[in-house]
Amino acid sequence: MNVKTPTKPRAKSPILDAVHETAADLHRLGFIDKRKMGQFEALCIEPVPTYDSAQIRALRAQLKLSQAVLASVLNTSVSTVRKWEQGDKQPSGPSLKLLNLLDRKGLEAVL
Repeated sequence: MNVKTPTKPRAKSPILDAVHETAADLHRLGFIDKRKMGQFEALCIEPVPTYDSAQIRALRAQLKLSQAVLASVLNTSVSTVRKWEQGDKQPSGPSLKLLNLLDRKGLEAVL
């Protein structure tokens, strides 16, 4: 059986990683409220990279998925995936995070 450990968000630098870890410990102990912890996370965590139309097409081809299946995995419509691949629209929010997860960890990470 493969046991997965929770992954810690990637920080921009080792120093920010240490700051985030310390803030998380203080939050866990009740010294930092949820709002302040959110500010630390926004400061320390790497932003999700954007994907252009060619990268989305390449990712879908690499995963050997049709537009319909990718749309289903991302919980979006086929027309949205088509617009991303044509460059008419850019993925954002949860779809962008899921694309990044698919890119980094593969299909198994989201199924």
